[in-house]
Amino acid sequence: MPTLTINAIRKLLRGAPHDEAELEKLAAQVHTLPAGELSYLMRTTAPTESAVLFLVLDKNQALQVFKQLSPSYQAKLIDTLQTEQLTNIVTDLNPDERALLFGELPATVVKRLMQGLSEKEQQMTASLLGYPKDAIGRYMSPEVLAVPANLTVGEALDYICDRIDEPETIYVVPVVDDTRKLLGVVSLRGLLAAERGAPVTDTTHVPVSAQVTDNREDTARLFRSQKLLAMPIVDSEERLVGILTIDDVLSILDREDAEDAARTGGSEPLPQSYLSLPIMRVVRSRIVWLVVLAVSAILTVQVLDVFEDRLNEVVVLALFIPLLTGTGGNTGNQAATTVTRALAVGAVRVRDLPRIIWRELRVGAVLGVVLGALGLLIAGIVYGFDIGLVIGLTLLAICTMAACVGGVMPLIAKKVGADPAVFSNPFISTFCDATGLIIYFSIATTVLNLG
Repeated sequence: MPTLTINAIRKLLRGAPHDEAELEKLAAQVHTLPAGELSYLMRTTAPTESAVLFLVLDKNQALQVFKQLSPSYQAKLIDTLQTEQLTNIVTDLNPDERALLFGELPATVVKRLMQGLSEKEQQMTASLLGYPKDAIGRYMSPEVLAVPANLTVGEALDYICDRIDEPETIYVVPVVDDTRKLLGVVSLRGLLAAERGAPVTDTTHVPVSAQVTDNREDTARLFRSQKLLAMPIVDSEERLVGILTIDDVLSILDREDAEDAARTGGSEPLPQSYLSLPIMRVVRSRIVWLVVLAVSAILTVQVLDVFEDRLNEVVVLALFIPLLTGTGGNTGNQAATTVTRALAVGAVRVRDLPRIIWRELRVGAVLGVVLGALGLLIAGIVYGFDIGLVIGLTLLAICTMAACVGGVMPLIAKKVGADPAVFSNPFISTFCDATGLIIYFSIATTVLNLG
């Protein structure tokens, strides 16, 4: 059972095995696990212990496990070990994998590792490192096999077979002219099914491509929405410079979704596995947002202070504050989450702002009518229908306001170049709390004729 083996390995690692007999026992346990289980074990173990674990892996195991680790954890491992084995593993990485790793390492370590690469690998890695961190150029593979447009299908197949070990993928093959300008793409299936004497251009179709400086998340979402296996990457003059494969896209989307989920919950994304991080690193990922939200919550206290005399006149109004603020926050959160997700998958764009406002206005109003009717009925029966009317009207107003605010904030963030997830649910809740209380006491003052 893998679980039993993993637990046994954890016990051995906690004992910090250093003598030969203990290391041999650890190696015997390790070699029974597949690479996926080993990468999980390393991600959920302290770096000093996972370094010992890495040392007992054979070369093939070490390479497979290393590739499954995040770039930040790879960098931590290199910093901890700095062994020849790790230098060799870096040499065996694909250029895009290597570029992501080097982006996490100090410049001195990158320089040392670059010296161990061949001149060709150095050039490919350096070219990827020249792109911004959020550009898709960092994630593409420069090892792309392109077929000249003047070949026949048979010649194209022979051309691919002669170079089959060079590219990262051959399932989607770009077709280029003499200047490497992208003319189209052809699938390997399409080539195999075509007549060998036909021009290769007869089997090509218009490509879905991206420019090398395009945003990584936007490109990855486009890739997924088009259900591609690979996507050509071009420069500003439409010349082919690389190819993006589905494994790179999955990696980007996993990272972006994890970041969005963390920020929506009011924290920063963790640089590596939760179980392998020190306690204080987890605290740092959360404390900043908690401080910001605590300070912003002072707005709610200030609103209550302003309307303190109204509460003294009708004490029962205080009983409904948690209900109203909670409803407003939840309504805003629902709208923000829906619109943020729609933005991420390309279902809405910033120019759709008027349509989204109109939609959320109607959604919020319907929700407010339903909840307001319930509030009017229940509060009216228990506390009198004047109080019930205040609660009903407030729920109607708060739901409408919160839905509009929650729907608009992610679009504003996108427009100004910020991450929509930064306008997270706790932030929206705090905003809706303060605004909702102002609405509540304004309605109460009017309906109940408070001074």
